[in-house]
Amino acid sequence: MSGQTTTDYISHHLTFLTSGDGFWSINIDTLFFSILSGVLFLFFFYRVSKKATTEVPGKFQCFVEMIVEWVHGLVKDNFHGSRDFIVPLALTVFCWVFVMNTIDLIPVDFLPQIAEMFGVGHLRAVPTADMNATFGMAICVFFLIIFYTVKSKGVSGLVKEYTLHPFNHWAFIPVNFILETVTLIAKPISLALRLFGNMYAGELIFVLIAVMYMSSSFAVQAMGIPLHVAWAIFHILVVTLQAFVFMMLTIVYLSIAYNKAEH
Repeated sequence: MSGQTTTDYISHHLTFLTSGDGFWSINIDTLFFSILSGVLFLFFFYRVSKKATTEVPGKFQCFVEMIVEWVHGLVKDNFHGSRDFIVPLALTVFCWVFVMNTIDLIPVDFLPQIAEMFGVGHLRAVPTADMNATFGMAICVFFLIIFYTVKSKGVSGLVKEYTLHPFNHWAFIPVNFILETVTLIAKPISLALRLFGNMYAGELIFVLIAVMYMSSSFAVQAMGIPLHVAWAIFHILVVTLQAFVFMMLTIVYLSIAYNKAEH
């Protein structure tokens, strides 16, 4: 990293490892760390389930049981339909997003420098700081909203919901359709942008603090250490909160789709 200007350093850390051009380009680092996070989460839960016992449970089993019971309680309180799919979905969303967010706590130069040893010029390790990843998850939630609306009310109920609500008169069908469509589209957009914005800001702050180590002033360099520690501790709360918010909004949106009264 020597010889870089501050602008070059920041730009380097905010550039994805991309394959292809334009719309069909793929951020390889986002895909890699998204899949890796999912594999780590599944492997950990699988290992705990294989060693689960009805006797005195170990620390990891207690930890996993607490998470599962907590998520089940949230779904039970907010989703009043069959929970056979919603509970595993909510658990997966929370744990997967949490693991992806946690990568942000790794020192910003650590993974890029390892990548450079293998000839990889750019690497961004936090998938949720990539808008493509957050919108990909939000779009899946969008289709689940449509699915649960149809499942609870049928196709005719879906049409009525977006044409006869909130004004139950045929003359207001165009107005109802516009209002309900905007509301529907706003859900995945807000879901994606909220997670992306918070994680991108957190990543950027880590990079800006790391820039302090490039200063020629020892006093400025020394300030970087307590700032890094303080932001990392605070960011643990951000990482957990954003995973919780994404999971909670997913549950609420699906609950609204499934239980919304037909007008």
